[in-house]
Amino acid sequence: MRKRKKSTRRKSPRQSQQARAAKRAASLRLAARRANNSLFAALTPNPANFAPLTPISFLPRSAEIHPERVAVIHGERRVSYRQLHERVRRLASALARRGIGAGDTVSAMLPNVPAMIEAHFGVPLLGAVLNTINTRLDAATIAYVLEHGEAKALITDREFAAQVGPALAKLTRKPLVIDVDDPLYTGPGERLGQIEYENFIASGDPAFAGKPVADESGAIALNYTSGTTGNPKGVVYHHRGTFLEAVGNIMAWPLPPRPTYLWTLPMFHCNGWCFPWSVTAMGGTHVCLRKVDPALIFSMIAEYGVTHMCGAPTVLNMLISAPPEQRRKFNHIVDIQTGGSPPPAKVIKGMEELGFRVTHIYGMTELQGPSTLCVPQDDWSAMPLEERAALTARQGVRYPVVEGHMVADPKTLEPVPRDGKTIGEIMIRGNTVMLGYLKEPKATAEAFRGGWMHSGDLAVEHPDRYVEIKDRAKDIIISGGENISSVEVEIALYRHPAVQLAAVVARPDEKWGETPCAFVQLRPGASATAEEIVAFCREQLAHFKTPKTVVFGPLPTTATGKIQKYVLRSQARAIQDR
Repeated sequence: MRKRKKSTRRKSPRQSQQARAAKRAASLRLAARRANNSLFAALTPNPANFAPLTPISFLPRSAEIHPERVAVIHGERRVSYRQLHERVRRLASALARRGIGAGDTVSAMLPNVPAMIEAHFGVPLLGAVLNTINTRLDAATIAYVLEHGEAKALITDREFAAQVGPALAKLTRKPLVIDVDDPLYTGPGERLGQIEYENFIASGDPAFAGKPVADESGAIALNYTSGTTGNPKGVVYHHRGTFLEAVGNIMAWPLPPRPTYLWTLPMFHCNGWCFPWSVTAMGGTHVCLRKVDPALIFSMIAEYGVTHMCGAPTVLNMLISAPPEQRRKFNHIVDIQTGGSPPPAKVIKGMEELGFRVTHIYGMTELQGPSTLCVPQDDWSAMPLEERAALTARQGVRYPVVEGHMVADPKTLEPVPRDGKTIGEIMIRGNTVMLGYLKEPKATAEAFRGGWMHSGDLAVEHPDRYVEIKDRAKDIIISGGENISSVEVEIALYRHPAVQLAAVVARPDEKWGETPCAFVQLRPGASATAEEIVAFCREQLAHFKTPKTVVFGPLPTTATGKIQKYVLRSQARAIQDR
């Protein structure tokens, strides 16, 4: 008998990762059936009682039940659920006609506009993977993301042409570029692609059925996070996880039927914490917002009856600091979720006086959005503001869809005492944890050591089981809700010819939560000013990553030459506002 020749074709990292995930899931299902006693063993999943979980199922249901309800508001434009469903199918069909299929990556460089909402349903409807790109990134990083994620198509807004154009020029393999020419944007920016978005989706079939989800553990989204290295990591989300995270949002807040949700949170950030799917599931109205502007936010709340919104602490500070002429009164409570850094008492007080109710959450890109929230207890409302704010500022308890959550020793995985003093690492497990890092098996294995997702965040657990973060083990700076890699900024500093040693730490900032603070030791005989260092970094980094403070002088080091960052953090906190 002739032996079959073994195939030499190698699977791509994404295919291998999906295959491993599918194999694990199948093994778990098989083990569960075997563990069952013989009385019920014959009853197995079948098409009548099992369907893969996916958040794209929310749209057809809402379109079926509420076809004429307003799904999207953008300026004077109104899109009903019937129209949204049709546009999503046209997008998927148009992409398919351009040769894009299951497992392909479709990137989106967009503000919070209708096209971004449509991409969250249209791309996965095709079986493709949506990669939303941070609109504040520089050209070099955008190019890396497009190349590393192997983007077959890019939907980009004209506003970002100055970043996207040079990024595309760096690529050896160009994706299909689709331009969004939003009438609400009147600034500079050329079109970079061969076709405009509206014309593109007009070429699609409004009855396109899409590709049924066969494996709920398959990839649905790709999000890049700074991590602790210069190059960002590609975090892969799966259908089951995003479905459950979206449901978790509805349960945890809770999100009522027919909410009106204002998009102050960037949809590129963890897929908008999965709220594009949550709001749609509840038949809500998405109110688009290209740019966070207090005057627009207040007027939209009053005009459209906004009930819910999310955002970094920066957004809360902007609303509190808005001049009286920009504010509008509204006669209802607006719920707002915030995460990134604990909201101070004065911020909570200021927001309450404006008519907002603040909920503090904690999460990370690897967790597909919020993983804990500070659930208010019944007796908190009667407490003095300072005492209540201290409780509210904690990261809280696990989401209802999070299977496991603990603060533990990162080596032994033993939970720390719930005394509010003993520090451990926050660890999470369950369906809302990422599938893994794209093309980085070692980093994925390290993150999942011992069967837990290691967050890298150091925290304590209080007797009431509420978690409170004390430090960030990975030296990540969270500025305006966005992660900044201190290593990436340090690399840029070291390129300056006058710099001998450099270290970057977070410095507390009233507006942004944190900003990069650079400590620089110059070469003997060299000279440079803080302004020169900042200008030099701006040539290499996105502006939000550029140091806002530069301190010159010898850097503290250990006997082995390692820079003592804990000393620098203390110095950064002591620096007076400039």
